[in-house]
Amino acid sequence: MNPLTHLGDVALNAFFKEYWQKKPVVLRGVFPDWENPIGPDELAGLAMEEEVESRIVLEQDQGKPWQLRAGPFTEDDFNQLPPSGWSLLVQAVDHWVPEATALLDKFRFIPNWRIDDLMVSYAPEGASVGPHFDYYDVFLVQGFGRRRWQLGQKCDENSERVEQSPLNILKQFDTREEFVLEPGDVLYVPPQFAHWGIAEGECMTYSVGFRAPAHTEILDDYVAEICSELPAQLRYVDQNSASGTTPGHIDDHVITTLQAIIKSHVDQPEKLIRWFGKYMTEPKYLPDQGAPEVPDEEALSQAAADLQEHEGPLFQAPDARFAYRGNVLFANGVAYDCDSAVAQMIANQRSIHGWQALVTQRGVAALISQLVALDLLWFEDPVESDSESN
Repeated sequence: MNPLTHLGDVALNAFFKEYWQKKPVVLRGVFPDWENPIGPDELAGLAMEEEVESRIVLEQDQGKPWQLRAGPFTEDDFNQLPPSGWSLLVQAVDHWVPEATALLDKFRFIPNWRIDDLMVSYAPEGASVGPHFDYYDVFLVQGFGRRRWQLGQKCDENSERVEQSPLNILKQFDTREEFVLEPGDVLYVPPQFAHWGIAEGECMTYSVGFRAPAHTEILDDYVAEICSELPAQLRYVDQNSASGTTPGHIDDHVITTLQAIIKSHVDQPEKLIRWFGKYMTEPKYLPDQGAPEVPDEEALSQAAADLQEHEGPLFQAPDARFAYRGNVLFANGVAYDCDSAVAQMIANQRSIHGWQALVTQRGVAALISQLVALDLLWFEDPVESDSESN
């Protein structure tokens, strides 16, 4: 994967100590030999595909400010756009463009499970997506062209938004810093810091976003999983006599009992680990959200046969999400029990070499065959195979 060891002139340890989740920073020349993974026409082509999530942000649409249109789009949609005042945003370009996958891999000094996707935006002269803030960290990599950025105040849920807009556009923006990014420069913005980027000429920006689930989402999903496994006969039982002289009063022992019930189910570290690994590797942008967790027998048999014939490395699919904890491998929302060495080998490397030395262990060949059958591991390098096809 070859993740970055420095962000321009800033060493990673200094970056984490001084900036990560603390304050924004402009990082010059992070990619000194910048080459665009995708051009504007290719990006527009992706936005026309049914399985790709895309949006167009219009600064004015039928008299309303900062409006949003959802893809897929057609050629007529693009032809009818004004000369400026709009931006095209395409999510998860790393799933579809191998060079974009390679760019995202440069940021894997952050754990896999925290990284979300690579969103790519195109804007004509003077266009932007407006002054806004996010609840997650983001690295904004300048592609071709230039973009003028303004950094503003720290915001929260009480910050006033523009009315009649479905977007998180700020009503007030207090400019604290202003600068222009050139190709290969990177702007890091922590959660809740206002930022506003305006294109100076045509430009493209590559946004490395991170997953930061809300506490409500964490509790909702974790508790739902716990509840799905609980037998119906588990019921509230009085620990002391239910009788009393004050029929309307809820006694202290009742609250103590309820606390014990909740703690007994929620405070289970192994269950929490297993849930978290599945939750954070769950794919968000796959076209078929109903993809099977277990491949059919024909696909599994074919994968096993192909694996026996394969002598080279294996490769993580561009849309595969891997993580591990101890003897559990997590892959696209599914937990697989396996040896820790196997889990590390699969999760830590985009190109998986040396798998043959472990495949003789019990269950390893079956696990790898299953991941191949589910299209999470490939026999060919997606970057090389793409360049050869072109």
